[in-house]
Amino acid sequence: MKKSEIIHMPEYFDRYILLTDDVTVKEALQISLDELLNAPIQKWKDLGERTYQEGKWTIKDILQHYIDTERVFCYRILSIARGDKQKMLPYDEEIFGTNAKANRRTVDDLMEELLLVRKATIALFNSFTPEMLQEQGYGFNGTQYGPLALGFMLAGHQRWHFRVLEEKYYTMC
Repeated sequence: MKKSEIIHMPEYFDRYILLTDDVTVKEALQISLDELLNAPIQKWKDLGERTYQEGKWTIKDILQHYIDTERVFCYRILSIARGDKQKMLPYDEEIFGTNAKANRRTVDDLMEELLLVRKATIALFNSFTPEMLQEQGYGFNGTQYGPLALGFMLAGHQRWHFRVLEEKYYTMC
């Protein structure tokens, strides 16, 4: 199913979804995997633990954030696709970021995990029927969303952060 077939465009997540192409969700996730495979890894390594502003995340923090976000949202996606109608628990990315201690890891290690997580996400979406993709559920604050929209959100979320890296981090290399 394509982005244009999203029944309800979820508020807040629309900023990520709109960064994706109007292709099928499986294609969008594959494109994002390809973008990861072609990422400027050496540039990321050269950045080390530098940030463009105090209090902002390092490249390793950002990679860990991708991983954590994908895992949290895959749980939500699976729950909704399987008909679970209860509100999802909140996800505090700042608490996750602080407690992950990503800077103790290498960029290569984080990339290996991220690629595995993205491949698992693609496998999850391959298991869904069109009806499952159109199921609707609710976030903790009442935001309505479904697996189709959240699949595009994951692909767009990566593009969002790639833009931030390009605009604010790569100038430091």
